[in-house]
Formats: sequence, structure tokens, C-alpha cells
Amino acid sequence: MTIREYHSKDIEEMAELFYDTVHKICSRDYTKEQLDAWSSKDIDRVAWDRSFLEHHTLVAEKNGVIVGFGDLDNTGYLDRLYIHKDYQGQGIATALCNRLEADFPAGPVTTHASITAKPFFESRGYRVIKEQQVERKGVILTNYVMKKF
Repeated sequence: MTIREYHSKDIEEMAELFYDTVHKICSRDYTKEQLDAWSSKDIDRVAWDRSFLEHHTLVAEKNGVIVGFGDLDNTGYLDRLYIHKDYQGQGIATALCNRLEADFPAGPVTTHASITAKPFFESRGYRVIKEQQVERKGVILTNYVMKKF
């Protein structure tokens, strides 16, 4: 596996990875209505590309396939961390987080973790600051504000 910087040409593959992963992996913790509100096929790719370019965004690849990505803004907010549905449990999220956190030595790092991702972040030393209800397209989802000091 290689980890590299994001390029705008990655956006299509990353959008597909995001949709597939949310709908497959997070389905045990969220309803279909919630998954559809969280991740739809009509992601604003222009806005995502701009956001990825503004953030420190890393992409993990195996054999030319994007298997994960994560991005951190300049305040230490870990915005997105998604691993391909077929590559879960292989240390990809850990490798991406290790790099992102190391590139932000000032700390702390904050994220809004899904129910599904919460145990992963807890295992990395993140603490729940609060549980929150967020609205996406009129649908309420639960997630957790988590911080690593």
C-alpha cells in the first residue's frame, strides 16, 4: 500500500468509495433513510475537490486502486476518513490517521465520528466530548464529537 497526496483526478473514485462504504459498512448502525441522507450519488464533486485541495488530504492505494482517504484541515479537524468496503480491517485507517496526526503536531485533533467509527477512534486515544444529533437533508443522524489531546 502507498499513501500519497490527493489529486483532483481522484475525486470520482473517492466519491464512489464514500458512497459504497457508507451504505455497506455503516448499515448496521444507521437506517437506509439515514444512509441516503448522509451519502447520495449526487455528491457535489466540485465542492469536495475544493475542500480536499484546501485540506491536507491523503489517499491510500493498493495496486492502483484507491482503498482509503482522509483529510485534516489547518485547525486539526479530521473531516473525512473512509476506507473501501472491501479493504476494511487491513490497517489502512490506522496508517492514514498516523500520517495525518503526525502532520499536525500542534494538536489536538478533533473529529465528528459516526457510531460505526467511534470504536476505532477510541482505540486511538480519542475521547468523546459529546454525542450530537446532526441533520442531513431533513434526516437526523447521531455522531460524536471526539478529540485526541
